[in-house]
Amino acid sequence: MTEVIALKTAFTELPPAFNNDHVEWLMEAVLRNRFLPCPDPDSIFVGDGNFQAVGAEFLGHFIRKGGVRPDSRVLDIGCGIGRMAVPLTQYLDFAKGSYCGIDPVAGGINWCRQMISPVYSNFEFRHLDIAHSLYNPKGAIDGLELVLPYEDRQFDFIIMTSVVTHLPDEEVSAYLREVERVLALGGRLFMTCFVVDKVAAENPLKKRDARLGFQRYDEGPCWFVPELPPLAAVGFDDGFLDGALARAGLSVTTKSFGHWRGVPSDHYQDLFVAELDRGGR
Repeated sequence: MTEVIALKTAFTELPPAFNNDHVEWLMEAVLRNRFLPCPDPDSIFVGDGNFQAVGAEFLGHFIRKGGVRPDSRVLDIGCGIGRMAVPLTQYLDFAKGSYCGIDPVAGGINWCRQMISPVYSNFEFRHLDIAHSLYNPKGAIDGLELVLPYEDRQFDFIIMTSVVTHLPDEEVSAYLREVERVLALGGRLFMTCFVVDKVAAENPLKKRDARLGFQRYDEGPCWFVPELPPLAAVGFDDGFLDGALARAGLSVTTKSFGHWRGVPSDHYQDLFVAELDRGGR
C-alpha cells in the first residue's frame, strides 16, 4: 500500500462523471491510442520508462491525487518533450481547460509546438531560457531570479514532475515563490521529489533503487549521488520541502513516499500535493 501522510483534508471527489473505472478507462485509452504524438526515443532527454506508459500513469495521479479537472488551467513547469502534455490532451476540455508548458530545453518545446499545438489549440509551449548545468548550461536566466511569464493567480493546477530532483535548495525556494504567485486561490501544486529520510538513507530492506545511493552534501539539506553530476539527481532532507512549501504560502494536503526507496507504492518518486488557501496572502 502506498505510504501517504495526509496533512489536511485533501481533494477526495473525482470530477463529475469521472469515477475510478472511468479514470482507468481513460488511462488505458491514452496508452493504446496510436494516433497520439510520441517522440523518437533518442530525442527524450529526461525521464525513465516508456513515454506513453509514464504519461498515462501520471494522468491518473493528476486526477486522483491532484484533483485536476477538465476545465482546469494547467501550468507544466519543466514540461520537457510533452510526456505529461500528451495524455492531458485527452482529458482537458477543449473549450474550458487550458495547458501551458515551459522548459529550458528548446528542442523539447519545438517538438511540442509542432506535434501538439496545431491539433490542440488550447495547449501552448514556451521556451524559458533558464540556466541549468545539465540541461541548459548557456541559459540567460539565473534560476534564483526566476519570474514566470504569467499574470498573478492565472492557473488552477501546476505540475512540477522531476523538477526539484534537478535543483539546488535555493532555486527550489525561488520556484515555489513563483508558483504561489501564479496559482489561483484554491489551486493545487503537484510536485515529485526525492525525500531522504532514515529509511531512504539507510536502506534497511536493501530494496532502494541502486542508482540512488544518496550522500549528504555539506551542512545543507541537499543529497547527491556521488557517481553522477551534482544536479542529475537531488534529494532533500525530510522536512525541507514541507518547510519550503509552507514559507511560499502553500499548505501540503498529501505527502506520499514512492517505491524508489524500497517501499510499496503506486508511484516511483515521492510526491507532494499542496494547495493555495482560498484566503490568500
